[in-house]
Amino acid sequence: MADYKWPEAEKRKYIGKRISRVDGPLKVSGKAKYAYDTNRPGLLHGKILHAPFANAKILSIDTSAAEKMPGVRVVKIVQGPGSVLQWAGDEIAVVVAVDEATAKDALRAIKIEYERMPHVVNDEDLAAVPTDNKRPTAERTQGEPDKAFTEADVTAEGYYGNAIITHCCLESHGQTIEWTDANNVLIHPSTQGVSVIGNDLAKALEIPAGNVNLKMDFIGGGFGSKFAIDRWGVECAKVSKMAEGKPVKLHLERDAELTIAGSRPSMYAKVKVGAKKDGTLTAWQSEAWGTGGVAGMGAPALPYMLNFQSGVPNYRTKYTSVSTNTAPQRAWRAPSHPQLALITMGALEDLAAALKMDPIEFLRKNINLFAPRAEIYSQELDKAAELANWKANWRPRGEGAPGSTKTVKRGLGVSMHTWGGGGNASNCDVTIYPDGSVDIKSGTQDLGVGTITVLNIVVAETMGIPMEWVKVFIGSNRYPASSASGGSTTVGGISSASRRGSVDALNQLFAKVAPTLGVKPEELEAADGKIRVIANPSKSIAWKEACAKLGSQPITVRGEHKAGNRELSSSGVGGVQIADVSVDIETGIVKMNNFYAVQDCGLVMDLKTAESQVFGAMIMGVTYSLYEERIMDNATGRVLNPNMEFYKLAGAMDIGNFKVHMMTGKGYDERGPVGLGEPPTNSPGAAISNAVANAIGVRVPTLPLTPDKVLAALANKKGGSSNAKI
Repeated sequence: MADYKWPEAEKRKYIGKRISRVDGPLKVSGKAKYAYDTNRPGLLHGKILHAPFANAKILSIDTSAAEKMPGVRVVKIVQGPGSVLQWAGDEIAVVVAVDEATAKDALRAIKIEYERMPHVVNDEDLAAVPTDNKRPTAERTQGEPDKAFTEADVTAEGYYGNAIITHCCLESHGQTIEWTDANNVLIHPSTQGVSVIGNDLAKALEIPAGNVNLKMDFIGGGFGSKFAIDRWGVECAKVSKMAEGKPVKLHLERDAELTIAGSRPSMYAKVKVGAKKDGTLTAWQSEAWGTGGVAGMGAPALPYMLNFQSGVPNYRTKYTSVSTNTAPQRAWRAPSHPQLALITMGALEDLAAALKMDPIEFLRKNINLFAPRAEIYSQELDKAAELANWKANWRPRGEGAPGSTKTVKRGLGVSMHTWGGGGNASNCDVTIYPDGSVDIKSGTQDLGVGTITVLNIVVAETMGIPMEWVKVFIGSNRYPASSASGGSTTVGGISSASRRGSVDALNQLFAKVAPTLGVKPEELEAADGKIRVIANPSKSIAWKEACAKLGSQPITVRGEHKAGNRELSSSGVGGVQIADVSVDIETGIVKMNNFYAVQDCGLVMDLKTAESQVFGAMIMGVTYSLYEERIMDNATGRVLNPNMEFYKLAGAMDIGNFKVHMMTGKGYDERGPVGLGEPPTNSPGAAISNAVANAIGVRVPTLPLTPDKVLAALANKKGGSSNAKI
């Protein structure tokens, strides 16, 4: 009988191949329906009144004029007199009306008196942050860092960091909600947690979890920001009930989306590193700070990836969490890793420059510090260097790589990264029907990363049938529960669950067919649309003929993967990226030439989708490295660029040429599928920043590497590298 282990490479028809996305035609044709596209009969529109100040107390609120306006159905106060609003954009009231224009007019009719209070919205200048907004954490010290620095042959000191950026989901946060009767709710949300947020909504409404029916076909972006039902989701359900249960559509406007719907925390650091003349790293010291909003941010794991127990016994770290009057942080595709990679890889590259050493050779020299994946990183460094033709193209800092001119300098930069990616808890039901069709139902979601396609691949591969014979149903909390999509855990979880369910269902079919073929069930296999005898493949029965023996009773089997189970999937991946840039030293403009990524993720389920995941991460990385920046106004405490005109993203002509290599085959495939969504977003900032420093001979300290910052760094340039001190 079939077992759970993944098929050997020579037996795979779909796994690891370049399979086009099964939902692709729906999306490119515009037929795919997102939560925002949901317009139920009798639809009403909800709008939110947001706080105009970063820190204020509500003294009074008058909604009478809004309530009397024609077309207004509900006006509900969310935070009334006495409430303290701690960030601009916080929710004050919700209006429901027959159309959006009327709802917006009603918002303007609400009168509120505030008591303004002092606010803090920027954190880069730590000295300027009031003492009450700083929460220092204890220093961590190991070994004798002061002595180690004294004895170091070379030291380098630098400043690195990046400001808060927003999630910027193209489909804004929100949902359409209606009450189908007095106690039952139907919700069409944009969510990363199909099986989760229905329970959260039920708890908030104090109704049984089974009374919330959730449906979602597609989501227009999440990146870690759409796990919760959120206050606007709960309030949407409440105002729907106040409107006699009629459907209410409430999605954030673009300005609110960019202000309060999710942001990646900032992180800044002053770093000092020391080494021997041969490049051996001997000491690390860092003082870091950052914010994720009112609650500040937890202490980061600096230095990134370096295992000090395996070779560098001397380090000292200090961190200060800064509380700001800005909306709370949310998980953003690999929380903390892009910031940590920038700081750590930037400091190591500056040390290599001070040593006048090739940074890839420097990393190889210290590869033991990247245990337990040192050997993998060594292989990935070699492959990335090969793709970038590093030996021919790299030049020492400030000399300019081949192709440089008097005014345009070319440079190369490298970075390494890691991530976990172990499979999450997931369940599914696999059904084989008497007509030969197969379906799989799972309460998971497809964030646009290929979940539907992966489920289809696993079932079809296991049963030896064409993918067209398999139907995949997801996006409902009526299906077997699956975890929210976060931490790059979905593919590992759903692949394992669907493999188990498919194998168990297939084995039941073998039991039905075995007597016909005159063998035992364990002597059968499924391949090429047939059930056949393993020892004599010519002795077989067509798939549909085999399924017909089920009579009128289909086979349905529950597949389950428990979080932490490493039988079919594992955890822990790494990657290397090399950026090739050109910098115009007269204008400060950075241009991407080439971008190379080498990545492992265990057993690749769909090579085309895997590469696409890395491409997407690289595009995102170019964007946050060169363009993306949330600008806060110290005077008003508000976001100055909460729109798609001035919140800059990279365009098609900005990203350069990409090359992706997935590490596959022996040593990788045996691990089973490991999450890929997040790891390749970690290195772009570091690799691109290092490439710019290599090109112009000086570090541009903070992301994004905008022209003004590049020109300022050039103006302050001293002795070839203002970041290095020997």
